[in-house]
Amino acid sequence: MLTKDALNTLFSEARTHNGWLDKPVTTEQLQEIYDLMKWGPTSANSSPARIVFVTSATEKEKLLSCMAEGNFEKTKTAPVTAIIGMDMAFYDQLPKLFPHADARPWFAGNQPVIDATAFRNSSLQGAYLMLAARAVGLDCGAMSGFDADKVNATFFAGTSVKVNFICNLGYGDASKLFPRSPRLSFDEACKIV
Repeated sequence: MLTKDALNTLFSEARTHNGWLDKPVTTEQLQEIYDLMKWGPTSANSSPARIVFVTSATEKEKLLSCMAEGNFEKTKTAPVTAIIGMDMAFYDQLPKLFPHADARPWFAGNQPVIDATAFRNSSLQGAYLMLAARAVGLDCGAMSGFDADKVNATFFAGTSVKVNFICNLGYGDASKLFPRSPRLSFDEACKIV
């Protein structure tokens, strides 16, 4: 069982950050985040997430041209922005990732199943990335407001990867947080049958 402090760090006291301190995030931290998140479960160990960690000023400028107005400034000031992509040909890795069964034919040629599996599992992996980032002491700010076609053309051209969502990473500036929004209660959101 995790300690109360660990649960607070990952969930109860964690916040979606919109402002960032001018404090760098290291390559080693990004590698540590990936090395934690990669162990999170995905169906048939499909692991479709592909991540671009945008750290350089040149690449950040390219990304900013893809962002919705409301996400521009917080992305501009974030030390790192993770583009969580989904490899639409993830099934080509299944002989390596799921070697105990011939799983590639479950997906190859079945676009609706490919689309659903890539989206669902890269979303899970993006959530694992956020928890891993929090676990190593960073804050997160996930976003959906961007031009997906432009992100794909800019960062994934010539590949089978498409963007799922974007998440800023760094040390959050608590002075820029909004008051915490409420959540649904167990009875509002859950049913035991």
